[in-house]
Amino acid sequence: MEANGLGSQGFPELKNDTFLRAAWGEDTDYTPVWCMRQAGRYLPEFRETRAAQDFFSTCRSPEACCELTLQALGMEVTMVPGKGPSFPEPLREERDLERLRDPATVASELGYVFQAITLTRQRLAGRVPLIGFAGAPWTLMTYMVEGGSSSTMAQAKRWLYQRPQASHQLLRILTDALVPYLVGQVAAGAQALQLFESHAGHLGPQLFNKFALPYIRDVSKHVKARLQESGLAPVPMIIFAKDGHFALEELAQAGYEVVGLDWTVAPEKARERVGKTVTLQGNLDPCALYASEEEIGRLVQQMLNDFGPQRYIANLGHGLYPDMDPEHVGAFVDAVHRYSRLLRQN
Repeated sequence: MEANGLGSQGFPELKNDTFLRAAWGEDTDYTPVWCMRQAGRYLPEFRETRAAQDFFSTCRSPEACCELTLQALGMEVTMVPGKGPSFPEPLREERDLERLRDPATVASELGYVFQAITLTRQRLAGRVPLIGFAGAPWTLMTYMVEGGSSSTMAQAKRWLYQRPQASHQLLRILTDALVPYLVGQVAAGAQALQLFESHAGHLGPQLFNKFALPYIRDVSKHVKARLQESGLAPVPMIIFAKDGHFALEELAQAGYEVVGLDWTVAPEKARERVGKTVTLQGNLDPCALYASEEEIGRLVQQMLNDFGPQRYIANLGHGLYPDMDPEHVGAFVDAVHRYSRLLRQN
């Protein structure tokens, strides 16, 4: 450490590396914990601030940004209150792929995201590591084809069955856009990366293995190679495929240090299936946070017992919901720290 408290890259020295050590599979004194969800969806103070501003002007500012990979590819995005991102002109025909921008230019379009990461890393002052994120190719494809969210993903899956070649072409474009985007996040200050395959559950094993898994593997492989080529230190990578329980073994061998689990998976069975070569992350039912603080403590204790003390990062099995009480989120975090220390004493 230099005299001014900055590391060699000019970032504040990291004072708490427990999450990173658990991700790499090293032993830790207690179980690290974090929660998935944009602060703007859940913390009242963020909601009040953002309500006064146009959403995309907020995103464009380095202080509070949103990942807009698809907008960078040339897709028009609007934010529909209560619904989320919507794409007025979804991909309907193969020829629609022609209107997408070159994926190589995406990282340059997202400079404001990198600025935001650097600013956040500085302001964290080394208190905790900073995690970078991106949606996985299949999940991004569903938004592009469906025009937003969908309960069935029927239009996106129609592409897989009727236009397999065009589907692979689109998934390749998305992979080629994601790799420099994720590498750029690390260069900007991200100390770990999580890839979300939020819509894995709409695919069965066959479609997943054909259209999702190869690109999940490629993202990891190429990000790691590009980091090395760029002289950047490696960072642990997390794959979270919601409802992808049928592909746990494959995900554990996809080149990621951490596999995130949703709440429908039994921790002990997951550990048996993936072996000891990866760290597991998860998987308390988010709705458990509606329970009393005492009950949250009991549920956390059971979860920690089931996962075991090492090679584990505590989290919810999905994101926080907007109406959740921050006090109960605090109770969850405190319970993880308290019980995980007790577990290690036994």
